[in-house]
Amino acid sequence: MDEITPIILLIVSGLLLRFSLTFTGQAWAKSHAQTVTFMILPIITYVITKTISGNIALSLGMIGALSIVRFRHPVKSALELVMYFDLITIGIATSVRTKWAIQLVLCTIFIIFLVKFLQKTFNNYGKSFYNLSFNEGNISNTLEVISSKKIELIEESDNLANSLDDNENKIFTYRLHFNNKESLESFKKKLNDQSIKKINVVYN
Repeated sequence: MDEITPIILLIVSGLLLRFSLTFTGQAWAKSHAQTVTFMILPIITYVITKTISGNIALSLGMIGALSIVRFRHPVKSALELVMYFDLITIGIATSVRTKWAIQLVLCTIFIIFLVKFLQKTFNNYGKSFYNLSFNEGNISNTLEVISSKKIELIEESDNLANSLDDNENKIFTYRLHFNNKESLESFKKKLNDQSIKKINVVYN
């Protein structure tokens, strides 16, 4: 129980920071990758600290091992980088204290599925727990709508990735991204606006 308490505290702390950022207008923190990162990274750091505490030789070895996670080009996803650190930490922790490695694996799996479960729960109420991020290499289902006027339903959607307004020619182009084909089709059925000229759909 003494070991579970700090882990729960770390997860809650990460979520509180994430919600604080999104509440103050920092939309970048609301993506799936950032959401999972905010929950997992504190636990990784905690496990590293517990593993190397009081062992100078192991501390130096940890620095060398973690330096492996190094890229000469921008990382496409924060989650990708966190997963690399996660895997390295699991390997090192296993050589010192196996139970910490097991706990880190279980926590990582739990958080990944928890975030997915929360997103589905929020979707049932017409909300979104996180936003899709389209600069991280994520493949998504795309819905493109061309209209002669602005469509409020699309303007207010959390799935709206970008829009182009040509007021002079009265052409409004929207591009929305969805996690799956079902959610795209569900949203498409709601589009019964007479101003819609064209709809393009791309499934991943």
